[in-house]
Amino acid sequence: MALIQYLTHIEIDFGAVRLLPAHCERVGITRPMVVTDAGVRDAGVLARALGPLGDAAVAVFDGTPPNPTEAAVREASALYARHRCDGLIAVGGGSSIDLAKGVAIAATHPGPLTDYATILGGAGRISERVAPLIAVPTTAGTGSEVARGAILIVDDGRKLGFHSWHLLPKAAILDPELTLGLPPMLTAATGMDAIAHCMETFMAHAVNPPADGIALDGLARGWAHIERATRHGADREARWAMMSASMQGALAFQKGLGCVHSLSHSLGGVNPKLHHGTLNAVFLPEVVRFNAGADTIQREQRLQRMAHAMGLGRCDAQGTEISEALREMNARLGLPRGLAALGVDESVFGRIIEGALVDHCHKTNPRLASGDDYREILVRSM
Repeated sequence: MALIQYLTHIEIDFGAVRLLPAHCERVGITRPMVVTDAGVRDAGVLARALGPLGDAAVAVFDGTPPNPTEAAVREASALYARHRCDGLIAVGGGSSIDLAKGVAIAATHPGPLTDYATILGGAGRISERVAPLIAVPTTAGTGSEVARGAILIVDDGRKLGFHSWHLLPKAAILDPELTLGLPPMLTAATGMDAIAHCMETFMAHAVNPPADGIALDGLARGWAHIERATRHGADREARWAMMSASMQGALAFQKGLGCVHSLSHSLGGVNPKLHHGTLNAVFLPEVVRFNAGADTIQREQRLQRMAHAMGLGRCDAQGTEISEALREMNARLGLPRGLAALGVDESVFGRIIEGALVDHCHKTNPRLASGDDYREILVRSM
């Protein structure tokens, strides 16, 4: 049975941050804590995002690490309690938004964070008591502002997913103006993250026609505009399109993701310094090739439909044209050509495979991967 659920308020426009006070009032946030990172603060983006709140008192946690951790969740939750906050505003990329979701759980639920991890049966323990959250993304990639999940590195080093409709932000305020100063490499990596979301969710085997339509449209927008946004950061049309593609990818991935994300989540736990979007870009060509043999991919002509959205024309049964187009796009964007360029070697393959096999995205891939399949994908992605 298919579950199709779209539940939050989404504002997308230049200047949309002006609506932040109205959404705080709507959801009952009177003493917010802002979750962000030092880079967003130092670039002046935080001040622009919070400008509409005027002189309202807000607590600010700006210690979000590149890959959010359980330790950072504890630190932010202590600040939330100290200031007697009643809601959260996340301003930043997916790391800040995911960290805020972790705080939304930890500040209102007892016990360690692992009690609420999806693969450990914790999703049902996340209740309506979670702190309300408004998300203001400053990158165009993760789509966490419209997603029900968060990815966090817990104390034992595992990178785990936390999923509940209660974690869905009460409002997503997408203001492309906040992305105009995003550096080229971060634009490219986050943009490929959005494209990976659209492609993986479209290939996933679950039945969700609205998600498929949203994902294909997001892929077309992202593919057509990522180079412009990367090379010409002030291109307003390209920035709007990439923010939409990011949001659409996350709206669609309630359907499920797959091997790209199983591997990226696992490798990101092994080496938290690696950027999630960059890893997705590196793994995507080989996972498309691996998925080509899945029954649903062939029967529903999903490779051909993705190729059409990417403007590639025809595509063979192995997905060769798509895989090569992805590699060429990565090269044009200046992204690493493979895992070796990121400092990854075969000594960590066992740990990556172990994590990928138990990741929450593993079973929604259209073709169930074995340990040997994951090893081959890793080797071919070097």
